[in-house]
Amino acid sequence: MILDILKNPDPQLRAVAAEVSLEEIKKLQPLLSDLKETMIASDGVGIAAPQVGVGKRIIIVDMQGQPTAFINPMIIGRSLRKVNGEEGCLSVPGIYGIVKRHKAVRMHALNEEGQPVELNLKDLPAIIFQHEIDHLDGVLFIDRVIRYTGTSKL
Repeated sequence: MILDILKNPDPQLRAVAAEVSLEEIKKLQPLLSDLKETMIASDGVGIAAPQVGVGKRIIIVDMQGQPTAFINPMIIGRSLRKVNGEEGCLSVPGIYGIVKRHKAVRMHALNEEGQPVELNLKDLPAIIFQHEIDHLDGVLFIDRVIRYTGTSKL
């Protein structure tokens, strides 16, 4: 089912999401499925549960064309080097800006089965994870924009 994506300034986008317990993961399978479907239908590369009004620490990221769920994701390492990149957001439609992010990150999370996963990410995947994890902490990319690049991507 395609879910409605909340738009800024909805206050739910500013709330800190709650950790997901191992017991909850099985019950959340329909949500994970709906989040994946919503991300694909919205032409996104990532989506976080708070963007659909669910205050849980869950993100979906397009991993080489495969929408993949990450539960309780946490950045556990960051490169010293940062890069500027243009970002947009499904919850802030039509607005784009340059954001400075770490070029590489190490991320720890649980997969859909509740198993631990650890990824070393760089470049665009690292930026996507940083953007989506920000959503779990009530932070939008517009809070980090250095310079706006426009109001449409045409």
